[in-house]
Amino acid sequence: MNFNRTLSVAALALIVAAGTANAQVKKRAPQPSPKNKPASAKSQLVADAALPVDKNVLIGKLPNGLTYYIRHNEQPQNRADLYLVNKAGSILEDDNQQGLAHFTEHMAFNGTRDFPKNALVNYLQKSGVKFGADLNAYTSFDETVYQLPLPTDSVSVFENGFKILANWAGYVTFDPAEIDKELGVVLEEQRLRGKNAQERLSQQTLPALLNNSRYANRIPIGKEDVLKSFTAETIKSFYHDWYRPDLQAVIAVGDFDVKRVEALIKANFSALQNPAGEKTRTAYSVPPVPGTVVKIATDKEFPYTLAQIVMKHPQAVTKTEAGLLQGMRVNLFNYMLGQRLGELQQRPDPPFLFARASYGSLIGKMDAFSAVVIAKPDAFETSVKALMAEVERARKFGFTLTEFERARQAALVGMQNAFYERDKTNSTNYVREYQQHFLKGEAIPGIEFEYNYYISNINKITLEQMNAMAGKYISDQNRTVIVEGPEKDKDKLPDEKTILNWIGTAGNGIAAYVDNVTSKPLMEKAPEQGKIIAEMQDSTMGTTTLTFANGVKVIMKPTDFKNDQILLNGFAPGGTSLASDADYTAASLSASIIGSSGISEFNQGQLDKMLADKNVSITPYVSEITQGIRGAFSPRDLETAMQLVNLYITQPRKDQDIWQGNINQTKALLANRNLDPGSVYQDTLSSVISGKNFRGMPSTIERLNAATLDKAYSFYKDRFADAGNFTFVLVGSFNSDLIRPMLAAYLGSLPSTNKKETFKNLKMYPLPGAYTKTVNKGIDDKANVQLIFSGSYVYNDMNNIQMDALEEVLNIKLTERLREQESGSYAPGVKATYAKNPEGRYSITVAFTCASANVDKLIAATLDEISKIKQTGAQQADIDKFKAEEARSTQVQLKQNVAWLGLLASSAQNNENPDRILTHVKNLDGVTVQSTKESAVKYLNTANLARVILLPEKK
Repeated sequence: MNFNRTLSVAALALIVAAGTANAQVKKRAPQPSPKNKPASAKSQLVADAALPVDKNVLIGKLPNGLTYYIRHNEQPQNRADLYLVNKAGSILEDDNQQGLAHFTEHMAFNGTRDFPKNALVNYLQKSGVKFGADLNAYTSFDETVYQLPLPTDSVSVFENGFKILANWAGYVTFDPAEIDKELGVVLEEQRLRGKNAQERLSQQTLPALLNNSRYANRIPIGKEDVLKSFTAETIKSFYHDWYRPDLQAVIAVGDFDVKRVEALIKANFSALQNPAGEKTRTAYSVPPVPGTVVKIATDKEFPYTLAQIVMKHPQAVTKTEAGLLQGMRVNLFNYMLGQRLGELQQRPDPPFLFARASYGSLIGKMDAFSAVVIAKPDAFETSVKALMAEVERARKFGFTLTEFERARQAALVGMQNAFYERDKTNSTNYVREYQQHFLKGEAIPGIEFEYNYYISNINKITLEQMNAMAGKYISDQNRTVIVEGPEKDKDKLPDEKTILNWIGTAGNGIAAYVDNVTSKPLMEKAPEQGKIIAEMQDSTMGTTTLTFANGVKVIMKPTDFKNDQILLNGFAPGGTSLASDADYTAASLSASIIGSSGISEFNQGQLDKMLADKNVSITPYVSEITQGIRGAFSPRDLETAMQLVNLYITQPRKDQDIWQGNINQTKALLANRNLDPGSVYQDTLSSVISGKNFRGMPSTIERLNAATLDKAYSFYKDRFADAGNFTFVLVGSFNSDLIRPMLAAYLGSLPSTNKKETFKNLKMYPLPGAYTKTVNKGIDDKANVQLIFSGSYVYNDMNNIQMDALEEVLNIKLTERLREQESGSYAPGVKATYAKNPEGRYSITVAFTCASANVDKLIAATLDEISKIKQTGAQQADIDKFKAEEARSTQVQLKQNVAWLGLLASSAQNNENPDRILTHVKNLDGVTVQSTKESAVKYLNTANLARVILLPEKK
């Protein structure tokens, strides 16, 4: 569901949990925002000008009313994103249709005029389109959207894509037999997404949040009694009334000829007709209510105490320059308030587990200022007041000039990055914008206009304007206050009068915010450059490997995939495997603590402020067998990134406040962990996967009490002391020759001890044998099943390909069997993992959710499908689907920096030749019916099968 990108976490969780299919949230700048009157009559004339339409998109309308958007875009190459957008969602359902908007979406994949039954999915899989990952759809309150990414280098597949969209738009057949089969799937989706504490709480709180509007009782997943009793004519009636050209748009963005695509749209969609006597598409909204509505809700399985304060306002859609300017103000406001709340999290005893406050759009033609806080146990009043005190501080005193300047710098950095990548922007980003233009009328002026407008106008925004915003948004009218908590703590929760008193008095006695900033540079001067003692070129891969005198290796691969991106991964063997059992907890926390403590003499708050005008992120990490540093940054911020890498290794900061705050937060999270069935189940899974090793289990209060900052800091220092064991991989937009001096200064100068340590093999993997672990937890009829096959593994490219093939053919067969044939599970999944280090091991996990009564039946069905592959091998048609999907995805990945970073890093860690990627697609020919049979016999050995099952509590 594509609600606003700044919607509060809790509000989003409430509505998503209430029943949307395939929730989607996107991020871009600037955000849509409310309108605000300009300061003068002169500025009124300029600011109220309508925003232009991006000249790079062709927008048209067929005589039947269907709208289309077409844009040529070469990212990714030889690919196109085709979308069908319908202004038809659950809000349009009659009482006897609740859930049928979503059911209609399902039926579009189960038979149309030109693609009967499962022919559509089967055809696309053979063409390299993966069901679920690529081919997908979602239903929301106000719209239903179908997505179809296709290759454009296959003319027939690409052109058939428009036939498929047209079939969805007007030719779904609704075969009664297919409806009966799909009913079980839809009910299982309802079980998967719901049947939990969040759904039950949503049912209590949504009427209050949505002012008892139609939105409150038209949750997309629908009502179970309606789903079990509707007739084929009822769902056909919904489709007939609302799937019609004047409420539909086709969006096509990709590497194609625009005029050819326009002709394809006209050829495929012109025959669609609007129904005679068509119904009026009512524009529903959430009406305002005077004063404040308070709703207090509890649930047995909810592990947190939460408060959400939502102040609702009429929705404003960005259509004019005034709206765009106000959107810039909203971004700045949200950024500054978010920074202040973030600082509270850095205290030794943070007043809450989580807090956020921001202004953005909700649903039902509403915008809202939403503040949400998750409280520490037995500190609800403190948490609520801390959040609202910060909100009141902003309202009462406004922001400081230094805060304001940093916010403007951060906004410009984000806009610059989008502008620099304007010719490397993924097609999906454009699709999302055109969706909002069609659904809401949101302007699409294009990045060039937005960038120039930002540069020209951001300095016209004044601090006085910013300081007036909190007073405008924060109100006690049309306000909803929601309190949620565990049922066991019901008596501890405040009543309506008390919670309103907390909110109303939170700002008593507060002082103005003091901005703690520094003008010092990260480093006074660059270190003396280290000497390059070896250099190796790989012309096939386009890489250069430098070895410095201190032992540091740097693998560089310049690319043109992005204009404004460099990715980095530096690593060395060791990790927490080298920590003693007694020191493990401290060691496991070391990187996150150091990474949150600032650097050198600067605390984290100061560091964040110093980097506000930079597009750079550098983070240390420690895993089981490695330690290292990851990063992403713009080429213009290369030196800053290198300084951060150097300082995280040579001058990590020790911050007792951060340590204590992290320990306190973790303890608080553990307090009610046992209330949540999913967490209890996950603990059992962790025990199985790690072979009952305590390192694979969540922390306990006792282990946290035994850990100290000194232990964590000492472990971190020791792990990063020998830079001579490090390899750094850089991929992105740079010139290998020009960046050498920077690498020599900040990496070639790192200290080296020549320890040449490596990791230890702690044998953290499932115990051998066949066994079952059952967890009885939860009040709903919802079972989770994981079947885990595991064993020793010879890691090489051909074995890896065979394992990937086995994973995909199993995914195909279990989707067909458990979902389509048995109608017993919505999304069964198979995941194969394999590794060379610390020893060659594999695991294949089959996971699904179902009704508790169906557990044994679906396990038996799973093992039956596995047995078939072991006896006769996979079907050739399924192997062909795997090969097509793998070939297509490989082509895309070879044009991505992140894929190359992963390939080069894993090759270095596993001592492999990265050139193998160039023959990967050819090697897919090694997957045959016989090879899948052999792989299934070897890897799906029921003698080493762990069954981990979550069942509801016994009554």
